[in-house]
Amino acid sequence: MAYKACIFDFDLTLADSSKGILICFKHVLEQFGYPPKDDKTIYDTIGMTLVDAFDLLTDTPNNPQREDMRVAYVKKADEVMVKNTFFYSGVIAAMKDLRAHGVKIGICSTKYRYRIADTFAAQAGETPADLIIGGEDVPSGMAKPDPCGLLKCIEGLGAEKSETLYVGDSFIDAETAQRAGVDFAGVLTGSTMAEDFANYPNVLIAQGAADVMAYVCKNKR
Repeated sequence: MAYKACIFDFDLTLADSSKGILICFKHVLEQFGYPPKDDKTIYDTIGMTLVDAFDLLTDTPNNPQREDMRVAYVKKADEVMVKNTFFYSGVIAAMKDLRAHGVKIGICSTKYRYRIADTFAAQAGETPADLIIGGEDVPSGMAKPDPCGLLKCIEGLGAEKSETLYVGDSFIDAETAQRAGVDFAGVLTGSTMAEDFANYPNVLIAQGAADVMAYVCKNKR
């Protein structure tokens, strides 16, 4: 399939933000008086909305403090996230190559758009993407796996669903693509294993996002 648009999740797909995320979650749990959680438990929440992650990490469904905890997380993230986020090897070069092949690039993430843009500016010196849809760009209650953000990104790129590939590291991303009716490629840089991705429609399961981009470029020739 010769895709005309390629849309990526951000955390653990294009960049390893786990160090910053762990710092922020641990800080907020301590601030609000909750017992600490191990790194793996926190890591496995990446891709969820912050409020849902805090419900899980505090063992309190619909935690009445969830919004206050989200605000505290964002405040801490403003201090530490960008400097503790690192693009995976080859990703920036692969994004440039993808655009050189005439493929439009979008990013659709639950992470805030300004944080993604700041990370590109600080860590790459530029943003080799045509459109970023972040958590603030979708209505409340419509985060992934709701396809709202992904569909908005496709529309913003001027693409058709049939010519779009969505790339992510999580089963949440796989379900988002399935619900949006677009092709999906899974990458193994997150906590979702290949056998878990196999439960969802996919065109490719790759070690990383750069491998997916190479695949897309090859099929454009």
